[in-house]
Amino acid sequence: ALEEDPDSRKLFAIELQLRQLVLLVVQSLSFFCYITCCCYMRSMSRQQRDGVEEALISVGESYIQLTTGTRPDSPISIFLDRNGEGIHHIGYRVKNCAEAIKAVVAAGSRAIDEVPRPGSRGTTVAFIHPKGALGTLIELVEDPSE
Repeated sequence: ALEEDPDSRKLFAIELQLRQLVLLVVQSLSFFCYITCCCYMRSMSRQQRDGVEEALISVGESYIQLTTGTRPDSPISIFLDRNGEGIHHIGYRVKNCAEAIKAVVAAGSRAIDEVPRPGSRGTTVAFIHPKGALGTLIELVEDPSE
């Protein structure tokens, strides 16, 4: 269960969805470096499958994940059109994404992804519906590099 897994209590990332990624990455990186003095750009990538461009800024053991849509039908572009820019979800590290989904559903929450799916940078992810998480979209992230 999640409560038995100390890694499940570690923040993986906070994702902000933005309309223009490159300019905002530079501005955000400068801001977070100024505030924390402990961050750096980890990666930038584009996922053709989902129509997403992503910049990952490392802050301590967690990340600030900046994303934007690369085409009008991408989930991020649709979200931005409906809700505007801002925080989209909070991601938590888990050792086993499939087991974590089962534990969350058994505890009464609703999974958006009943089966884990590929995430960026080789991760495996699943989302928990905001209605079962006090109004916050939650991402469970299994990162094989950790």
